[in-house]
Amino acid sequence: MLLAIDVGNTNITFALFDGPQVIADWRIGTVARRTGDEYAGLMIGLCAARGLKLADIDGVIISSVVPSAVDALTRFSRKHLGIQNPMVFTVEIDSGINVHYHPRHDVGADRIANAIAAHAKYGGKVIVVDLGTGTTLDAVSENGDYLGGAIAPGIQISLDALFARAAKLTGVALKAPQKAIGNTTAGSLQSGIIFGFAGMIDALVERFQQEIGGHARVIATGGLADVIAEHSKTIESCDELLTLEGLRIIYERTNNKS
Repeated sequence: MLLAIDVGNTNITFALFDGPQVIADWRIGTVARRTGDEYAGLMIGLCAARGLKLADIDGVIISSVVPSAVDALTRFSRKHLGIQNPMVFTVEIDSGINVHYHPRHDVGADRIANAIAAHAKYGGKVIVVDLGTGTTLDAVSENGDYLGGAIAPGIQISLDALFARAAKLTGVALKAPQKAIGNTTAGSLQSGIIFGFAGMIDALVERFQQEIGGHARVIATGGLADVIAEHSKTIESCDELLTLEGLRIIYERTNNKS
């Protein structure tokens, strides 16, 4: 089985694939100083809960925005899985997609993985909305080229900054209020965050659609996708494992070439 790992600034997601089929998936918090042995302890427990064993894993692909996590996960792969050369995906690797981004290495590997998976799964023109630590929108052409996108602060980053600067504001549950005109501080914050981010995404998607020249399917992913998608006019569906699916496809393409 293939273990796909996507390390973000806030969360790490894992998925075990048997061919194209997802056997299990997990999400844990990102801890930059976590060691390879600690990852092993976590994975042994997570796999055991699903009736799986580390010995079932014969391939690993990693995408990460946290360099220290790559080192630890590589050590985990070598010591505990017996995989000496886990694949670390970067945009410099030929993944079978034309990247129209300058310079190429500035675009995040997770965004390329999203684009590959979205085009492979849904076909044609696609816009991917990733609601993670940051909010990114990425455009994929009819023939699967990565065209570029937009980057905005993530929901949690925005809230953290707001709470840090405004002493009277405190944390709220990330759920939609009953109405946009809030008559409590919590309701006002929820309106601004949930409806505000949904509106921002809709405005950007509409501009993307105009520039792409025709209707593109809109897919949301990331930890907060479900929260926002319900209130967006343009998001058509959510695909929580899109990035990991993209990593699986990249791994298979690379192995087939070799």
